[in-house]
Amino acid sequence: MDCDAFYASVEKRDDPSLRDKPVLVGGGRRGVVSAACYHARIYGVHSAMPMFKALQLCPDAVVVKGNMDKYAYEGRRIRMLMSELTPLVEPLSIDEAFLDLSGTARLHGRSPAQSLIALQNRILEDVGVTVSVGLSYNKFLAKTASDLDKPNGFAVLGRTDAQAFLAKQSVGFIYGIGPAFTAKLERSGLRTIADVRQWSDKRLAEKFGDQGLRLARLSRGEDHRRVNPTHTRKSISAETTFSDDICDLEALKDKLWQVCLKTADRSKAKNMAGSIVTLKLKTARFKSITRRRTLSQPIQLADAMFHALEPLLEAEVKGGAYRLIGAGISALCQPVGDAADLLDLKASKRGAAERASDIARAKFGSDAVFTGRGLRLAKAKQSSATSLPGKIRDDIF
Repeated sequence: MDCDAFYASVEKRDDPSLRDKPVLVGGGRRGVVSAACYHARIYGVHSAMPMFKALQLCPDAVVVKGNMDKYAYEGRRIRMLMSELTPLVEPLSIDEAFLDLSGTARLHGRSPAQSLIALQNRILEDVGVTVSVGLSYNKFLAKTASDLDKPNGFAVLGRTDAQAFLAKQSVGFIYGIGPAFTAKLERSGLRTIADVRQWSDKRLAEKFGDQGLRLARLSRGEDHRRVNPTHTRKSISAETTFSDDICDLEALKDKLWQVCLKTADRSKAKNMAGSIVTLKLKTARFKSITRRRTLSQPIQLADAMFHALEPLLEAEVKGGAYRLIGAGISALCQPVGDAADLLDLKASKRGAAERASDIARAKFGSDAVFTGRGLRLAKAKQSSATSLPGKIRDDIF
């Protein structure tokens, strides 16, 4: 089950004036499109597209800043409805999941297809968004089917139909095969899935390695993965794209603090800490830079993240211009208390202050407490909001 343009659908549900307009959810003119409604997709807009390019294709689009807390809440509501149908629900993202309905016909007194249609209708009634359903006998074909009849669609790929259906599709149709690998396959004469089936597994493995073996299995519709309801998160992160390129190191540090704070908030909400910190930068020329550091103890606090990543930022920034910064933690585990830093005697005091500010922000709102860096960012945000073009909503930053 896959929600249709989920973020945009939620925004249209909450603001009826947007219902018949092309809507883009994302981070302003310099960010990327997180979601595009189907009206906007007519113009060639798609998710992960730079916002400036999307607005060139669809200049009448309304841009709305994403509200991840709201989307996560609605995603949990949908997940709960799924769980009433079967306990075997494997989330793929906030708005998409695999469900294993084996053995549920007797429990619910109806076929899996009938149960899914009832769930589809209930999600529309209770949550106010549409979902598309793909029903088949394995994950690969169910995922494939879910994309065949969007939005608000329902497609079935049975055992007798799957082979013939796949044979006529291009190799790029298979989920996970990107443009580069598609071009490589086509240079070898493999343009359709039927062409792939003419090669032995051994030949495909010799030519393309593990990707060749995966391609061989999927070309025959084979996928033996089980639906796994236990999902292990590998990392927690946040990033932000700037309105204008930034060269100044202190300004970049302000932005680093901002993403560290977001990452820390998400870590605390999930009760997770991490012993590997990651800094992400993107230059004005769209070159991505990633730097990591392994710590002696797992951390969760924004202050600890910032001080671990600050030297990496200082070593990397040498006068160039940057358009994006991100911070994350990985090697996740349960927190065991805030780590003390023998080289920074004030770290414990700052950590205690951050915990106190968390309580204040939870009680009085996210703007209840600011650090010095946070206050500068808030003032900058307030001043920039007054100079946005008319077609972009006031809250996009």
